[in-house]
Amino acid sequence: MGTLLSSCFFGKPKMANPNMTQTPSTSVFDISINALDGSPMDLSVFKGKKILIVNTASECGYTPQYEGLQALYEANKEQLVVLGCPCNQFGGQEPGSAEQIASFCSSRFQVSFPMTEKIDVNGDGQHALYKWLCNKSQNGALDASVSWNFNKFLLDENGQMMAYYPSNISPNDPDLLAAINR
Repeated sequence: MGTLLSSCFFGKPKMANPNMTQTPSTSVFDISINALDGSPMDLSVFKGKKILIVNTASECGYTPQYEGLQALYEANKEQLVVLGCPCNQFGGQEPGSAEQIASFCSSRFQVSFPMTEKIDVNGDGQHALYKWLCNKSQNGALDASVSWNFNKFLLDENGQMMAYYPSNISPNDPDLLAAINR
C-alpha cells in the first residue's frame, strides 16, 4: 500500500520541456465543456491568461486546497484563471449534485473561480479536456496520469501545456508560483 500511496499522492511535478514541445494535435480552446450550472463554457475566453486546471472533490483529504486555490485565483486574477473540474472517480469523494457542489464550494471556501460540470478524468468516460491534458499526442508536451483528486495542470497564456502537479503539491508551492509568474 505504501508504494501505491506514494505514486498516487506524492508524485513529482512534470514540467514541459520547451525545447522538446511538439505542436499539439488540437487546441485546448477547441474543447467543449459545460460549466457547473450546465451552461456551455467557452475555454477560449481564457486566452491571454495562464490556466490552472484542477480535478476537485468535496470529501477528500485535499479538499482544503480549495482555500489555497481561491487565494491564488484572487491574487493573480489579471494573469491566471483557476478552473475546477469536480470528479467522483477517486473514493467516491464528490458524490453531490451540481447544486450541492456549488453550495459547498461557495459556503465553505468562498470559491469564485470557474467550475465545470462533474466529469470523468480517467477511463472509458474520460472527458475530452482530460484526454488532451493527459496525452502528449494531443497536448504536444507531456503525458500525465491523474491518480487522485486535486491534480493540477498549468497551461500558458496560449493554451500550451507548461506543467503537471500531483495532489501533494499545494496551490502555494514555490515552484508552482514561479511558473505562474514566469
